[in-house]
Amino acid sequence: MDWQQHIARNTVTPEKAVQSVKSGDRVVFAHAAGAPESLVKALVAAGPSLRNVEIVHLVALNDSAYCKPEFAENFRFNGLYLSGGTRAAVAEGRADFTPVFFMEIPGLFRDGVLPVDVALVTVSPPDDQGRVSLGISVDYTRQAVLSAKLTIAEINTNMPYIGGDAILDAEEVDIFVKSGDPLPELTPPAVGGVESAIGRNIAGLIADGACLQFGIGAVPDAVLHSLGDKKDLGIHSEMLSDGAMALVEKGVITCKRKTLHPGIIVIAFAMGSKKFYKWLDHNPMIKGYPVDYVNDPRVIGQNDNLVSINSALSVDLLGQVAADSMGPRQFTGVGGQVDFVRGARFSKGGRSIIAMPATASKGKISRVCAALVPGQAVTTSRHDVDTIVTEHGVAELRGKHNLNRARTLLAVAAPEFREGLAREAFEIYGWRL
Repeated sequence: MDWQQHIARNTVTPEKAVQSVKSGDRVVFAHAAGAPESLVKALVAAGPSLRNVEIVHLVALNDSAYCKPEFAENFRFNGLYLSGGTRAAVAEGRADFTPVFFMEIPGLFRDGVLPVDVALVTVSPPDDQGRVSLGISVDYTRQAVLSAKLTIAEINTNMPYIGGDAILDAEEVDIFVKSGDPLPELTPPAVGGVESAIGRNIAGLIADGACLQFGIGAVPDAVLHSLGDKKDLGIHSEMLSDGAMALVEKGVITCKRKTLHPGIIVIAFAMGSKKFYKWLDHNPMIKGYPVDYVNDPRVIGQNDNLVSINSALSVDLLGQVAADSMGPRQFTGVGGQVDFVRGARFSKGGRSIIAMPATASKGKISRVCAALVPGQAVTTSRHDVDTIVTEHGVAELRGKHNLNRARTLLAVAAPEFREGLAREAFEIYGWRL
């Protein structure tokens, strides 16, 4: 049977496809904008007939209806990263959170630590050789397909065809549904004066020819907006969005000086606008690879002058970074922050940057704190941290002893909080700042 026959014989409606999901199954959704909306909705609709189905994924861009209280007996979400629709369920004890570095997730599936019963993914239409692309979600999604007992794929006419290791043979999929639904789009975050100032501070640390990694949010976007005068930048990043597209179109990002995959933007997943998704389609400059390759610090370090740029919720005067919890409440997840912080250390000329506004809650709270609040988890340890940037300046912590670290961080805190922080530092640590 050729690939066309395989697709034709195994194409059904979403409602029929999810009948293959059984009570007690572990179901892995493709990541972020790669989640197959028609299949997710059909699975939620079938919820009353199911019991204890475990749903696993990272970022969700849908409404996460399976996390609603009325489905507590039907679905149990196991989050590897939390987002707007999933946080409440975890906080209220109706769902779980599993701490894990992004790069390690494929290994959980491959090694049977989290065996996959069903993978629900989105793929592009097949090419003339019967190959489909996972497009904007390769990351852990490829390994979910390879490890799953059953793979159900939505062939979506809007999914961009991206090369690299994003490609699957149609025969690797068991059941198909077809869709022309728009892919979920990432609303661009608001970039204000604070974020712009942070972006300018970071841009001053980036040399021509540097290879960049960006996280998600207003600060990374502000950095991209500040790089218009740079030359021959490269990208090796778990994630890509509209800001990078604009710099490619301006000729700022060329990847010509990359020491690994020269000329190529290497990513694990992408989120952005409809225009961005069309730009990705069959773009020979873009290659998608699994996250256990893209985020492996030993691979990252093969890129000379690698600069990683990620965000944080707070940092204490020891240099400990909290980026995934607010006090004891889980907010997101570690994602790839630590993967790239460590990878930048392996890079010749590399640097890792943690960036954040100096205050939160409209200026009422200092994000630079004397000590993290009880129950708040450390995302990036003080042993790994390199550079902290706020709108007030750059704090280079690598190689500094505790007292110098605290003084350096105090200088990038909001001025109105510095006296109080110095007083707390004396009370807690006995330091005179």
